[in-house]
Amino acid sequence: MNYMLITGAASGIGAATARRFAREGWLLGLLDVNAEALQQLNKSLGGQHWHQALDVRDEAAVEAAIQAFGAFSHGRLDLLLNSAGILRVGQFEDIPLAEHRLLMDINVTGLLQVCHKAFPLLRVTRNARVINMSSASALYGTPHFASYSASKFAVRGLTEALNIEWARHGITVQDIMPPFVKTPMVDSQTFKAPVIERLGVNLTPEDIADAIWQAAQGRQVHNPVSLQFKSLVAASKVFPARATRKLMDLLSR
Repeated sequence: MNYMLITGAASGIGAATARRFAREGWLLGLLDVNAEALQQLNKSLGGQHWHQALDVRDEAAVEAAIQAFGAFSHGRLDLLLNSAGILRVGQFEDIPLAEHRLLMDINVTGLLQVCHKAFPLLRVTRNARVINMSSASALYGTPHFASYSASKFAVRGLTEALNIEWARHGITVQDIMPPFVKTPMVDSQTFKAPVIERLGVNLTPEDIADAIWQAAQGRQVHNPVSLQFKSLVAASKVFPARATRKLMDLLSR
């Protein structure tokens, strides 16, 4: 039996991924700040999965939750999906500093804490794997997404480092890099970012869940999603960084 632990599991990409892996016969651990939504998700999946409310910023709570999951999974953790995250779009100086800090605390520190506390379970599970939700905004800093983009650069860097460092333990570490996805997180933004208006929101959570499933079958560290973004990634390897900057500038006007 394979066991998967998902943060940010109550909605959006986390919930879609839970449904995708449950269809494949995996047993799941579901973590999110929204306890009621977790209960509803578990019920819709047949009720056999473990779930617990969790704020990933709380180190002690993260450790306790992962220990509780370990009891459920008999000490196994085949796949950790770090999907918890928030988004704030707007002019950098117009967003209160407290909101920038909250974003970094959840998207970076929270993810780091989950990885750190989950390591004992990952280490003793053969062919264990971590998949982190990064973003297309980790390719080049994205205007109006400044702190979010910075957080995803951090996720990308952590993924690259741990992919090498944890190889000695047999743990594969990867990330998923999608452009804009139609989730409550994106839909809730009131600032109309030009880059979203120009590129559109063309992916669904189910598209990303499928990409996560595919990534879990391979070893590729960075996994860009959508032909549009894959083309940009390929171009960035050929053209100088100033060309990517110019494109980003044009898209953000």
